[in-house]
Amino acid sequence: MKESYLDPATPISHRVQNLISLMTIEEKISQMSAVWSYEVLDEGRSFSFDKASQLLRVGVGQITRIGGATNLGPTETAQVANEIQSFLINHTRLKIPAMIHEESCSGYMAKGATCFPQSIGIASTFEADIAFRIGEIIRQQMRSAGAHQALAPLLDVTRDPRWGRVEETFGEDPYLVAQMGMKYVEGLQGDDLRDGVIATGKHFVGYGVSEGGMNWAPSHIAERELHEVYLHPFEAVVRKSHLYAIMPGYHELDGIPCHNSKYLLTDLLRHQWGFDGIVVSDYFAVNMLHEYHHVAPDKKHAAKFAVEAGVDVELPSRDIYGEALWQALDQGLITMDAMDQIVSRILTMKFQLGLFETPYVDVVKTLNVFDQTPQRQIAYEAAQKSIILLKNEHSLLPIAKSSQKIAVIGPNADTIRNMIGDYAYPCHIESLLEMRDQENVFETPVPDDVQVVDQFVPMISILEAIRSKVTDESQIHYAKGCDIQGLDETGMQEAVQLAKNADVAIVVVGDRAGLTDGCTTGESRDRATLNLLGLQEQLVKSVMETGTPTIVVLVSGRPLSIPFIASHAPAIVQAWLPGEEGAMAIADVLFGDYNPAGRLPITVPRSVGQVPVYYAHKPSGGRSHWKGEYVDESNLPLFVFGHGLSYTKFDYTDLQFSSDKVDVHGTLEISCRVQNVGQIAGDEVVQLYIQDLEADVTRPVQELRGFCRVHLEPMQSQQVTFSLSSHQLGFYNRNMEFVIEPGDVKVSIGSSSADIRLEGIYSLTGETVCIVEDKVFTTPVHVQ
Repeated sequence: MKESYLDPATPISHRVQNLISLMTIEEKISQMSAVWSYEVLDEGRSFSFDKASQLLRVGVGQITRIGGATNLGPTETAQVANEIQSFLINHTRLKIPAMIHEESCSGYMAKGATCFPQSIGIASTFEADIAFRIGEIIRQQMRSAGAHQALAPLLDVTRDPRWGRVEETFGEDPYLVAQMGMKYVEGLQGDDLRDGVIATGKHFVGYGVSEGGMNWAPSHIAERELHEVYLHPFEAVVRKSHLYAIMPGYHELDGIPCHNSKYLLTDLLRHQWGFDGIVVSDYFAVNMLHEYHHVAPDKKHAAKFAVEAGVDVELPSRDIYGEALWQALDQGLITMDAMDQIVSRILTMKFQLGLFETPYVDVVKTLNVFDQTPQRQIAYEAAQKSIILLKNEHSLLPIAKSSQKIAVIGPNADTIRNMIGDYAYPCHIESLLEMRDQENVFETPVPDDVQVVDQFVPMISILEAIRSKVTDESQIHYAKGCDIQGLDETGMQEAVQLAKNADVAIVVVGDRAGLTDGCTTGESRDRATLNLLGLQEQLVKSVMETGTPTIVVLVSGRPLSIPFIASHAPAIVQAWLPGEEGAMAIADVLFGDYNPAGRLPITVPRSVGQVPVYYAHKPSGGRSHWKGEYVDESNLPLFVFGHGLSYTKFDYTDLQFSSDKVDVHGTLEISCRVQNVGQIAGDEVVQLYIQDLEADVTRPVQELRGFCRVHLEPMQSQQVTFSLSSHQLGFYNRNMEFVIEPGDVKVSIGSSSADIRLEGIYSLTGETVCIVEDKVFTTPVHVQ
């Protein structure tokens, strides 16, 4: 008789209970771990029945990165996924399919998958719907290739540009991070998880404000700040977008590694927020409790601590949740009840994904959703909307397309590799090769046939895009000038000579993103300085000294401190890491085919000595009292949060409140009229900030509580209305209760955190209330 867990008509809870009752200890442990995809492949390409018979004989919880850790294309990836599932269904006792996880920070990280702008660029669009549509495409591509869980998004609020992973985040503001994160998760997971992909919120929590800006280092965060700033996006995505997976950070908080924190992973996440998904470890992080943090005396105690904290699955391979877990169970360090709870959550997720009913994908149809025109179009739109015009003196931009001698200079001008983020496919192939060459630092068997990949999807360089824009009368001349790093000056003279003979010079500088030693931004590529590295700043200065009008394009993963360039270059464009369509998007902006409207999601420091510097500081912050400035430089940032220029101008008028008094449970309608008073069409990003003027504890001088990207034709105006819930003014009082207090509130509307156009004050009325379940995380916006 067929067991009830194989009957799709049986409720999932009953199926899970039935299946657990049939499982041996070894089968349960197998569900809590993962196996690298290439460990069950021959020569990195074809499925190996013999290897699977050794590694998967009693099943497995997850398979790690078929697409992201091999040189397989989409169809081959789907085929391998099917073969792994076939083995598990036909050659293991209980026929439990595997979940397959992949990375997806800037798109599904696999050969042939659409490569979008890195997350910091998506945040710069100030348009959450972009994140939703990107999530939808990642879902379609991953599902068609047989994958079920994406290890994204990063919900880390980061206020330290020294940290290498800034590029993977949505920036410094908890409200902005929450809005982008919620929409990305909703697009990725879909309406029905049987067709969706599990999103994974990471890195829980405070990972992006580490000691010294260094990867894996401790984070020093006060309790109130932890809840109001760093936990805020996670809570929003868990409560409002039903996030199905969480990944703890590598770091520690107040002496407790996050993978060892029962408070974070169980008490707060599950008991207070109602999270009902799975907690997966960051790669190798369970073992780090023993070998890195030294809180566990051995591996079996690392297993005990992780299980007790609430870590369900160890990634990326079977280490602690293997023999060490068996020993911990045998010696009574872990109870079977605790194991069963974890395995129940894992199996529940597999049933919700529909894996038992539809374990296979249609390989014939896989390529139908891979980097086709509609996907590339969204990558193109996202890249355009992500670009920020930081400076444009004397309207140097846009450039005329005809009768121009244009010098294109710099190490990022004629490269496609440097336009992608650290979690794009080539970067991780490079990382695997480096791990292999360093004799497997993480004891991970990397196959010998993995090859460096550059042209993983069709791309062109910025130089090629510029050439495609100009008329036959224009002349384009190129010189690299220097490298991203290094002090080789041999190319400098050629670059300067080209600039002297040109009508305009475009200097493209910045970063190379990735995880290997040659990279300047990305995971574990942290910085002690924030200037341009190598000879890049000298190159820009030398070009400017020729007297030729100079446009600086920053292709970078972090905000860069370039005060001299900011003062002397007439035009600066921040392009971040714009992905596969980034080159043409940049050229569109340079030549006026697209009017830029991106906004900074993170403050740009004047120097590294200002860090941390962010707009939402407390009343006593942001300056040195009583003098204001530092002895040696200004206290003000180089560019403020929310900053970004346009080729047109916008006026703000007619600020209106629906009332001057609102109950602590009420909603205030705040409206204004925005008009394009220039000669060309463009987008304006209308930003709503609040300041609580009377509170039990100190409050920030500004907090973003709404934004809206509005497209306006010349002289067109529209009314923008924000529906601000009083619950959006909540904070944690002296008793660490989330409360809404009566008092006066200042409302500011503008084009950046510093460019405020309209201000007003209203009053919250009623008694102080404590809110637990009914928090509001989003301010709806209506445009008419």
